[in-house]
Order: sequence, then C-alpha cells, then structure tokens
Amino acid sequence: MAASDGRTPPGGSATPRIPSTFGLALALPLLVGALLPQAFAGGGTRRWFGGRGEGQRAEAQAAKDAAAAAFYELDTAQRGLRISIETITAVDSSPETRRAVEGFEALGRRIDEVSHAYISAVDAHDLDRDELDAATANRARGELNHAKEELDRVKGELDRFEEGLTPLLDRAETQLARLAPAVERARQALRGASAALDAVREGGLRADDLALRLAQLGPELTRLNEGAGRHGVPETLQRADRVLRDAEAVRAEAERLPQRAAEIDRRLVSLRTRTEALTTRAGGVEPVLSELRRRFSAACWQDLQHVPEQAAGTLRQAEERLAEAVKAREEQRWPDATSRLSTVRALLDSTDEAVSAAGERLRRLDAVAKDPKTETDRARFAVRDAQRLAMDGRSTPDPRHARPLDEAVARLDRAVGTLEGRHPDYWHFLTELEGVRATAARVVEQIREDRGATAAGH
Repeated sequence: MAASDGRTPPGGSATPRIPSTFGLALALPLLVGALLPQAFAGGGTRRWFGGRGEGQRAEAQAAKDAAAAAFYELDTAQRGLRISIETITAVDSSPETRRAVEGFEALGRRIDEVSHAYISAVDAHDLDRDELDAATANRARGELNHAKEELDRVKGELDRFEEGLTPLLDRAETQLARLAPAVERARQALRGASAALDAVREGGLRADDLALRLAQLGPELTRLNEGAGRHGVPETLQRADRVLRDAEAVRAEAERLPQRAAEIDRRLVSLRTRTEALTTRAGGVEPVLSELRRRFSAACWQDLQHVPEQAAGTLRQAEERLAEAVKAREEQRWPDATSRLSTVRALLDSTDEAVSAAGERLRRLDAVAKDPKTETDRARFAVRDAQRLAMDGRSTPDPRHARPLDEAVARLDRAVGTLEGRHPDYWHFLTELEGVRATAARVVEQIREDRGATAAGH
C-alpha cells in the first residue's frame, strides 16, 4: 500500500526553522524599512487571505488531516489482515483458505485504487502556498473529503472480510498453539524410550527389535527439528503425534520386557510339565479303548480308534515347538518364543481333549448301560417344559413351536427303541437325546424372544 514504507505522509509539511533572537533583531529593521514605502503607497504584490478565506484554507487542511488519518487506519488494518492470512495459509491449504487468499488479493487491489486516489488529491493541492484562492481551497476540500469517504468505505469492506475469516483464523491459531508443545512431547517421548531401552540392556536383555524400532524414528526426529516452516504445520503436527505414539509404545514394551521374559520362563516350565503329564495320560488311552471294544458295540468307540496315534503325534510336535521356544528365549527373540509357546499350548489342548474323550466316553457309556432311564427322563422333562411354555396363555400352540417339539418327541421314542437289540448302540442313544434337549432349548429361547418383542411393542 502506498505510504507504508515509513516515508513522510502525503501532504505533510516540514517544521520551519526558528531564527535566533540575535538574527531576528538584525533582520527586523531592514524588513520594516523595505515594507513601509509600499504600505504607504497603498499597494503590494502579496494577496492576503483574511476572514472567510482563511477559514476555507483551514477547512481544506482539516479535510486533508482527516483523509491522512483514514489512510493510515486502512494501511494498519491491511497489515494486520495480511498477518492473519499468512497465519491461516501456514496451517490450512483447503479450498476455503484458497478462496480467502483470492478475496484478500482482490481487496488489496481495491485498497491500492483508493490509496492512489487519495495520494493524487493530496499532491494536486498545496494548501500552504500563499497564492491559494478560495475556489482552489474549496475544490481541495471536496476532493480530500471524497478520498476519505472512499478510504472509509474500503476499510469497512476490509473489516467485514476479516470478520468472515474468524473461523479459519481460530482453527489456525489453535493448531499453531499445539505445534510447539506437540513437538516437545515427541522429543520427550523419544528420550523416555531411549532411557527405558538403556535400563533394559543394563539388566542383560538385548531388546534388538525395540532398538531397531527406536532407530527408525531418528529421521522423523530430524524432520521435526527442521520445523514447520519447511514441512508445514499440519504435517509437522501429524509427525509429532506419530513419533509420540511410536516412542511411547517402544518405552512401554521396554519397561514390560523383564516381566515378559519372566512370564516366558514360567510358561516354559508350565508347558513342559503339562507335556510330561499328557504323555503319561496318553499312555492310558489304549487300555480304555480295550475296555470299550470288549463291552460295547463298534459304533460306540470307532471314532476313538486313532486317539493314541494322534496323541503321540501332537505330543511329539509339542516337544519340538517347546525346544524351539527354549532356543528363541535363549537368543532373546521374544516374539518367536511367544509364538512357539502359543503353538505348544494349542497342541496340548487338542491332545488333552482327545485323551479325555476316551475316558469320558467309557464313563458315560457305563452310566447309560446301567440306567438308560435317567437320560430318557432328562430328555422328556426338557420337551415337556418347552411344551408347557408353548401353551402358556394359548388354547393352541404356535406351529413354529409345536412342530419342532413334536419332531423331538418322535426322535426320543426312536432313540429309546434302539436299546431293545442285543448289542445296543448306547453312544447313538446318548447323542440323539442330546439333540432332543437342544431342540427343546431352542424352542424355549424362541418363545421368550417372541414374547419379549411383543411386550416391547406395547
């Protein structure tokens, strides 16, 4: 904007130099002697303003001063708005920000136009010259008043534009206020992670994977130190948050590492003990199978024929994975050790289930062979309970409930009929009765859900 470079404002006048008393005493007699003959002659070359003429000069000067004040007020506001725009663009590159920049540039062109008109009006009229007449003073006053009005009008446009920037500026200032603390927190997190890693190493743990992850954050710290001026505020904030999160994760894992190592040691001992115990139990499966073969039909135990062989295979695999876990622990490959131990546990769980199934099969078959009525009564009670619930408050049951219950009764009767042969399939009998109880339970659940939905609807 014109006149914003520190120079003397347009229309300003230098302060006249006051002569010394001694010089004035010498000059005054000569000046009076020179003027007296002309005064007595009734003439002179200077046109003296007086009365109304001096008032018009004063009014023009007042208009000039008011225009100068408006000019500086507009210039100051434009400078402040430019700072706001720079703040916003440093943080935000959205379309809304681009539109704000374009609006500011257009407003700047309008400011240049009215500033040029103001300066031209000031330069066109020398209000200090002696020959200034009344008409010229009036014209200067009018032009300067018009220039002030234009400056005020554009100042109003600038104020309204700045008010519309408030949301963008608030967001930008919020992000800028977050910047320095976010970067400092990231640096502190990196220092904390490094200190935690050093403490772990002093305890005899290498933590090579954590050291590698921490080293990979080095370039990110370099970019943080280069600042937002190079990488932008949003990217720097995101980087600071990412470094903080990753460094905190490294620190937390480093602090947990001694506990993790101790936990792996405990699991090694526990799983080794469990492997030995299962190996002993697996040795007892074959005698159980022999008992099943001797006392019950083939349908009751055929699916268990391969349990001894399968148990031996899974236990062999468990021992191999256990040895690998021990080696990984010795080499401090913690993720590998944890993975191998999880595999060992899964293998032992499956072996335990298979070995237990043989003994549980014999126990259940013994019980049903001695008293099948107990299992039959359990199934009939479950069906009757579901039937009573289906009829509760109804004269006829809902077909959606009655049909599966009728089928369950028929299935129960057929299962009881299979026990009449010479070598009954007790295992088929048990599984059929389990199916009957499951059907009854599903019907009960469905009835309760239907009634709950009806109550909610009312």
